[in-house]
Amino acid sequence: MNSKDFYTLLKKELSKNQKGTYLLVLKLNKNKTIPVGKLGKQKFEKGIYFYVGSAKAGYAKRVLRYFGSIKKKKWHIDYLIEEAEPLGIFFMNNYSNEEIFAKEMEKLYEIPVKKFGSSDTKATSHLFYTKK
Repeated sequence: MNSKDFYTLLKKELSKNQKGTYLLVLKLNKNKTIPVGKLGKQKFEKGIYFYVGSAKAGYAKRVLRYFGSIKKKKWHIDYLIEEAEPLGIFFMNNYSNEEIFAKEMEKLYEIPVKKFGSSDTKATSHLFYTKK
């Protein structure tokens, strides 16, 4: 299934009132230096990235943003997703504490950029990395 078909399927299936925490999975095919808003230029290695986020306005808006086109960069992830391939997204309905989830991810994966996506939480980052 290509990303356009995936986008169309998600648009049909997601209810606008579903809210919670999500895990976005991205693949970067080669090493890149990417400017990330106020964080400045950051080096990203080839590999798999996991981004922990929350969808307080509902999953539909967030998914349509990530699997559609981002017209105006608003969050740190917008800069990375422009260069990386979105592989999938996992939703955790009725689980709203993205900070706790991010802190658990810190125990499992590398943190490629401190403060990425975590300016409103006490987590070190909301972006995680593995070469595999």
